Amino acid sequence: MTTIPTQTAPWWKHGHVWLVVSGPALVVVAGIVTVFLAVKHPDAVIGGQEPARAARSGGPPQARALAPALEGRNHAATPDQATRR
Repeated sequence: MTTIPTQTAPWWKHGHVWLVVSGPALVVVAGIVTVFLAVKHPDAVIGGQEPARAARSGGPPQARALAPALEGRNHAATPDQATRR
């Protein structure tokens, strides 16, 4: 039985190799872009203790809307001071 020698192409000439390599490469590039955008345009920090203090003292509804999540959740069903009178 005789065997016929076959020519194999180098790895970079096969399309499925680039499909496998391009997935992780795109994820790395997207991560770098995300870090760049996060560093370049950080989110603004909203006030310190003023919203929480205004919410506890029964301030205006706009101030109560900025209350911390835990405090807002615990007092979500508490009626407003204005409607209680």
